[in-house]
Amino acid sequence: MSNQVTSLPSRFCRMAIIDDVSEDRRYLEKLIQTILPSISMPVQAEIHSYASGEAFLFDYEEVESGAAPDYDILFLDIEMPGLSGVSLAKKIREKNETIQIVFVTGYSEYIEEGYEVSALHYLMKPIRTEKLKNVLEKALRLIDKNEKAILVRTESSLKRILLHEIRYMDVHGNYVTIHAKENVDLKRTLSSLQEELDERFYRVGRSLIINLACVRNVTREEVFLLDGERLALPRGAYNDLVQAIIHRL
Repeated sequence: MSNQVTSLPSRFCRMAIIDDVSEDRRYLEKLIQTILPSISMPVQAEIHSYASGEAFLFDYEEVESGAAPDYDILFLDIEMPGLSGVSLAKKIREKNETIQIVFVTGYSEYIEEGYEVSALHYLMKPIRTEKLKNVLEKALRLIDKNEKAILVRTESSLKRILLHEIRYMDVHGNYVTIHAKENVDLKRTLSSLQEELDERFYRVGRSLIINLACVRNVTREEVFLLDGERLALPRGAYNDLVQAIIHRL
């Protein structure tokens, strides 16, 4: 009986590089292709390059209309003529919360703006191979996470809710409301639901669980979500919540 070696199935990943400098686009694409065979999870990549944010948005309209498949990872140069990388990221985030955005720049003063659009990472030019490898592996792990879901039983049906769609959960009397694309009320405890979540979720006090990936800003009194919703923050919860957000980054 001969020995058979079964290779792991490859993930297919669509990436886009948006940079107004052609040499930088070619260098990054070549570096990605060189690194992919060595990362821990097998992946086949389709990489598209664009010389401007406007050119990317023109093609991205087909993605939004369903005429083209969506992207998984974007590498955005920050300083470009016309539409900057940060402005482009904000436009994308209006309709896509799960795409992984990586800023590529020679400057470090844009980090706060990157937080507003949930940027995965900053790659400083010149890009180091090991740093890019780490970023690619982290992006692929997050893409896998976005496919995770919980099953919840309501009084009339069984629902599958993707974890990345859940913004927060809160308690009202004997019910917990899951705030996602469609809000769901369950007669369950918050603690029982917490056991089915992953590390992107943080419990604030006795009656609230927040998806940290959906947080835009935090004050001592409120949490501001990416969609503009505001949640009251219990007294004394600010410092621990900020530490949880920093640890996630």
